[in-house]
Amino acid sequence: MEMQIIARMHSEFPKKFGIPRQSGLVKELRGMVVFELEYRNTDALRGLEGFSYIWLLWQFSRAVREEWSPTVRPPRLGGNERLGVFATRSPFRPNPIGLSPVKLEGVERHPELGPVLVVSGADLMDGTPILDIKPYVPYVDCIPGAVGGFAPDRPEPLEVDIPPRWLALVPEGRRQALRGVLANDPRPPYHSDPGRVYGMAFAGLEVRFSVAEGVVRVVEIRPLDP
Repeated sequence: MEMQIIARMHSEFPKKFGIPRQSGLVKELRGMVVFELEYRNTDALRGLEGFSYIWLLWQFSRAVREEWSPTVRPPRLGGNERLGVFATRSPFRPNPIGLSPVKLEGVERHPELGPVLVVSGADLMDGTPILDIKPYVPYVDCIPGAVGGFAPDRPEPLEVDIPPRWLALVPEGRRQALRGVLANDPRPPYHSDPGRVYGMAFAGLEVRFSVAEGVVRVVEIRPLDP
């Protein structure tokens, strides 16, 4: 079976570290779905603007492996317990495919890129291949009373402390998104060293931070090295 890449995601994350673990966790994150040349056809999007959310079917392009394992270590469980790969959302799957519901902010006509989809709340790295797009239908896709297994609840967000001198380096329109990303604790769940400083690439910046006693403290923000 062959699949075509129909589009690519344009987001604030040039690297995997820092990307929200699920879509919708940081609603302020905005991005664009840019179609490949062959699929830049407005007719293919006719009627899509009537939906507020869409499904993105995409490839874990940085997690493609020739071999697969029937069990994985979910970060949510501290990385110490193994579960079946089909009971998790691990990227290391027989077919490295992801599925994300994102908010459709609008369909825009770009002079060079053709029709693009402006979305928010995505959990995708910049350049991620998009394999398909489907409308989110609330009465079908939202299932009341669904049970969440080992991840029944959203983790409590952390407090975020960004000193004014560092915050001033972040474009105003991206500040809330950065706070949301940090509040969701980008670290692997099994990391707990309060003295460790992490570096995260975000919106052309390197954001360095540490976490202690439930507070994310930004210690430096600088332009990302080319």
